[in-house]
Parts: sequence; structure tokens; C-alpha cells
Amino acid sequence: MKILVGYKGTNVGKDLMDIAVKHAKAFDGEILIVTSMPGGDKSEKQDIIGAEKNLEQAKVYFDDFKVKSETHLLVRGLVAGEDIVKFAKEKNVDEIIIGVRSRSKVGKLIFGSTAQIVILAAHCPVLTVK
Repeated sequence: MKILVGYKGTNVGKDLMDIAVKHAKAFDGEILIVTSMPGGDKSEKQDIIGAEKNLEQAKVYFDDFKVKSETHLLVRGLVAGEDIVKFAKEKNVDEIIIGVRSRSKVGKLIFGSTAQIVILAAHCPVLTVK
């Protein structure tokens, strides 16, 4: 089973990773740790370095639990939700696990919602962690 974990290194990340470990162990799965940077080639070098460090820390976490994992930093110029969905399809992922933030309706309208895009467009089940 392939499990994609949408990871940004935020405070939701620990709960998200705990659930991913449980699913990977229960279903003999492997985890694809993914961060999407929507800026494409315009992303700041410092932001990319920070994202890579976050991904490596997440990989160490999964390695400590002896769960097979690999990191993917997506810098393809797509909106994060669309990027995650497209990548999941490309890699034939069986499940996506993402974190959600509470925002007002106006906030979601103005800024969009990565989780909303993933939930509505994914080809596979999506588990959200609050």
C-alpha cells in the first residue's frame, strides 16, 4: 500500500505522522512524504532549503519506526492541492493523509484550501487530520 503524506512541518505534522505510521504498519505500506511549493522555479532558495530539512526530519521519524518512506519536494508551479492530487495519481497512491486547518468561510474563499482540493479531486481515499 502506498500512502502519501502531505507534510509542511507544522504542528499538525506529528499527529499526521503518527497515523501514517499506524496505517503503514497495519497494511504493510510505504510512505511518500510530500511537500508542494506552488512557486515553481520562482521559489526562494531559503524556502526550498527549509522544506528539504522538514522532509528529512519527517523521514528520520518514519525510519525510527522502521517504516519504508521516501521524500518528495514538488516545485512544479502548481497549486499545492492540485500538485498533491496529480502526484498521487502519477505514483498510484492508495491513500492520502493531510492536515487541515480551521479557517473562516471568508478565509477559505479568498485563499482556497489545499485540503478541500485534495478531498474533492483525489482518485483515492483521503484521511484528514485536525
